[in-house]
Amino acid sequence: MLTSMHDQASPFVETALSGYELLNNPLLNKGTAFTDAERDAFDLHGLLPPHVAELDYQVKRRHDAFRGLGSDLQRYVFLRGLQDSNETLFYALLTRNIEEMMPVVYTPTVGLGCEVFSRIFRKPRGLFLSIPHQHLIPRILSHPRYDRIDAIVVSDGERILGVGDQGAGGMGIPIGKLSLYTACAGLHPATTLPVILDAGTDNQSHLCDPLYIGWRHERVRGSDYDNLVSVFVKAVRERWPHVLLHWEDFAIGNANRLLAGYRDCLCTFNDDIQGTAAIAVGTLLSAINITGVPLCEQRVAVLGAGSAGTGICALLLRAMIESGLSEKRALENFYLVDRPGLLLQGMTGLQPFQAPFAQAPDRVAGWTLNAPDRIGLVDVVANAHPTVLIGTSGQAHAFTEPVVRAMAGHAKRPVIFPLSNPTDRSEATPAELDAWTDERAVIATGSPFPPLRRAGKEFRVDQNNNAYVYPGIGLGAIAVRAQRISDGMFLAAARTIAEQSPAKRDREANLLPSLVDIRELSFNVALAVARQAQKEGYADTLSEEQTAAAIRAKMWKPIYAPYRRIARA
Repeated sequence: MLTSMHDQASPFVETALSGYELLNNPLLNKGTAFTDAERDAFDLHGLLPPHVAELDYQVKRRHDAFRGLGSDLQRYVFLRGLQDSNETLFYALLTRNIEEMMPVVYTPTVGLGCEVFSRIFRKPRGLFLSIPHQHLIPRILSHPRYDRIDAIVVSDGERILGVGDQGAGGMGIPIGKLSLYTACAGLHPATTLPVILDAGTDNQSHLCDPLYIGWRHERVRGSDYDNLVSVFVKAVRERWPHVLLHWEDFAIGNANRLLAGYRDCLCTFNDDIQGTAAIAVGTLLSAINITGVPLCEQRVAVLGAGSAGTGICALLLRAMIESGLSEKRALENFYLVDRPGLLLQGMTGLQPFQAPFAQAPDRVAGWTLNAPDRIGLVDVVANAHPTVLIGTSGQAHAFTEPVVRAMAGHAKRPVIFPLSNPTDRSEATPAELDAWTDERAVIATGSPFPPLRRAGKEFRVDQNNNAYVYPGIGLGAIAVRAQRISDGMFLAAARTIAEQSPAKRDREANLLPSLVDIRELSFNVALAVARQAQKEGYADTLSEEQTAAAIRAKMWKPIYAPYRRIARA
């Protein structure tokens, strides 16, 4: 190897690169922070201005530049450019300003970034694996530059946030997710790999755009699509037997079945289904500290019975069963509403993952309905009197004032989570929910919102952000080399979120900690996940101290190390 990367285990970075080669490597570049001695050793004099800067100075300059830009999309492009030129500086800036910059690096701005990805594309990052070149996948993955990979985030670009099929432009999602693995949990950026499986796109604006960078072909489905995925997964398993494979933003027709098909083959999970479930359940368990309603007595209405909504219900169901309810009794607590209305047993078109949550028709036979042929959300709220209302529908303003007021009429502290993103797809705004419930609602959103004004003071709106859980889940699995990621591991993560909730100690406080504390929270989530993996036999048993040490050893910090030049091999 020509380079020994700095991972805090060694005080030095050793590399044979020099001059422009060194400055053009984002994992190694320090820019003006190279010392005079390093400039001598690596032939950098003249390529850099004479001023030698500290990392703190560089962070301040970049932060000032970031704030001087006129739009979030401009800020997104700016940060992507910084990431592609100096990763240590990028992560130092991001980790020190995580609350301000996370909405730009990821939700909601990343959706805009994906829409214009072909136009802002500058430097390759990650792998674009397309159907015409799928026979080359094993060879592509075999390159020595990927020897250290611990985590892969893969998407096919079909269901990007609220903007739909973006084809190869969906690469913005794996890049953004892995940025948060590093910022929130400390995975070294050299150990992460973003991947897009380019099976074409049905987005006509991209197909007609001469600047589109992806495979210019309508989206391939059926056996040809499945073969691309199969070739990829097989190559991944052979190349990295212990890698974490994270699926992201696959359409409903593929997300659940791919997870079901591969979850028992390697250490893998789908964040839209399982990560969303873990943070939603963790936030709901936190809300119990405020409402006082035990988990076994919660009645849950969900608008949007897709992968995310049913994933939340599946994990919550497991938690209810572990709290003492039978599965039959626990299932009666769920009311899932989708396009046809409330899911009922015998309804045509039910997906396998929806079927367990369909209510028996006799349980709703006596309900008073607005229309005789469909049970809508307003009917569910009026008749079932839910204590929890969750939105994963992508339908803006779907939580109407009559629905919210009716819910507040039956629940002293109604728990309402409008989780759809981006922001303009949210089922309701926190300000609306506060006004319609006389400030009694316990709120968490899927997108960032400005603070509320309660009792004359600002109150931070809790964002039910997957970044609270998936980086820690991945960190824990990687640190102990877990063979699988189980539902029990996700529930352990959710319970850790609830244990760390400020509301556990103060009923007037927030459900979720501030993102400022995200690294320590990720460590605690990782520890709980690692213990659960060991308990279930998916990882070798280590002592508490050994497990914690293994996790800490994987948590890289964005600081500059001194460099030493070595001879080329």
